[in-house]
Amino acid sequence: MEQRDVLVVLFDDVQALDVTGPVEVFHGAAQGVPGAYRIRTASLDGAPVRTSSGLTLVPDGMLADAAPPHTLLVPGGQGTLAPDPRLVDWLRGNAHRARRKVSVCSGALLLAEAGLLDGRRATTHWMLCESFAERFPEVHVEPDPIYVRDGDLATSAGVTAGIDLALALVEEDHGRDLALTIARHLVVFLRRPGNQTQFSAQLAAQTAERRPLRDVQQWISENPAADLSVDALASRAGLSPRHFARAFRDEVGMTPGRYVDRVRLEAARRRLEDTVDGVEQISRRCGYGTPEAMRRAFLRVLGAPPAEYRRRFQPAGPGPPAD
Repeated sequence: MEQRDVLVVLFDDVQALDVTGPVEVFHGAAQGVPGAYRIRTASLDGAPVRTSSGLTLVPDGMLADAAPPHTLLVPGGQGTLAPDPRLVDWLRGNAHRARRKVSVCSGALLLAEAGLLDGRRATTHWMLCESFAERFPEVHVEPDPIYVRDGDLATSAGVTAGIDLALALVEEDHGRDLALTIARHLVVFLRRPGNQTQFSAQLAAQTAERRPLRDVQQWISENPAADLSVDALASRAGLSPRHFARAFRDEVGMTPGRYVDRVRLEAARRRLEDTVDGVEQISRRCGYGTPEAMRRAFLRVLGAPPAEYRRRFQPAGPGPPAD
């Protein structure tokens, strides 16, 4: 069995969880399959680094002394916003020696700065995607997925997405059973595909400034099966339908209908993942009315029907009832 060396790049103001999340995944894999991975950390000078949260990480050595790894992992953090030019130079001159280049969160900025993402597909934290695309127009930035694979390059969104990506890499290297074992040990679910959106409907949208509109947003999330037409929501907000629709779009950043669609999809997805309710029951409780309407929504947004989504992403346990 091939041992895969994982080299984690450390620098001042690195995000601690961007480091420890993937490291715990690869360490768990090495515990389950002895010799599967060897993890090493390195900084420019081999000196300890201070994370953005104040923790001190002590590397195993200097980047200059590190042997070419199988997987080079570049975490994110505040230190990527004005990186040490020597770190960018090291990546530019040495990253190609790794068989697999991986970034977490804003670590993609370092890869891009070194020219490693030119002409490639990539993602990063959703808050940075717009500025990332403007700063590096030669990179094909995809703002929605939690991680993106493009050949030997893999980039992920913030913090927990790095864990998702690491689990996907372990599954690729050693199979789904090992990845599932690690996910259960870490109390996370091996269920998020790379093309799953980075954020929930509530995070994707802005919070309205005016209290009546904020209350409507909360009502929608708590009552996805209710009458969520513009007329009904406008009445709840005490506004005319036309005034409500315009104000909602201006303050939330999307139309009421689109917001409702997102909330209902998210509610249905979570029920498929976390309950054993049947698809017909879920479709009613989440406001779709019929399983066919819910199926069309899942195919349009997630590319899989509800039953297939559940099969792939529900954690192990008692199976759902037949519909």
